[in-house]
Amino acid sequence: MALLFRSRKKFGPLILNFTEHGFSSWSIKIGRWSWNSRTRANRVDLPGPLSWRQNKSRSRS
Repeated sequence: MALLFRSRKKFGPLILNFTEHGFSSWSIKIGRWSWNSRTRANRVDLPGPLSWRQNKSRSRS
């Protein structure tokens, strides 16, 4: 089993994600809503262990 390095830096609602290779992605989290630059998905935290996610690639505008 390999060990993985992950680091997360928070600056208010902005979150920067790092791996052993350097910068990975950034996210914005405001209240229960969040958006990730790598997956380009909107996510809303629901009560309990549930959440709702909408992928940008699957939505049709």
